[in-house]
Amino acid sequence: MKLKTISTDKAPAAIGPYSQAIQAGNLLFCSGQIPLEPVSGEIVAGDVRRQTEQVLENIAAVLSAAGAGFTDVVKATVFLVEMSDFGMVNEVYGRYFSDHKPARSTVAVKELPRGVRVEIEVIACV
Repeated sequence: MKLKTISTDKAPAAIGPYSQAIQAGNLLFCSGQIPLEPVSGEIVAGDVRRQTEQVLENIAAVLSAAGAGFTDVVKATVFLVEMSDFGMVNEVYGRYFSDHKPARSTVAVKELPRGVRVEIEVIACV
């Protein structure tokens, strides 16, 4: 099976030795996105709701670069520094996944890169 690297300048560039996404057959494995603004590379200002919006906009850009969208997502994993943020993150997440509800896990972690509060990764069919 041939692997295809997916990359777009409409999402933050990888800040380490990884790709924004890898397509393997009809599956797209998107790396975790944190709330970085794509142009400046800076963390977006605001609360966890605003951070979640930026994360999901970054995911939308990567999905789009592969010819996919949120309705193609089969699995999402949400990483939170504070599980008490779950309700606020879920509220924003629900706006992006309104009718289509992929499988999902939410995990509390000790910390995330650059001190952000939320990171989300997805797997989609393309």
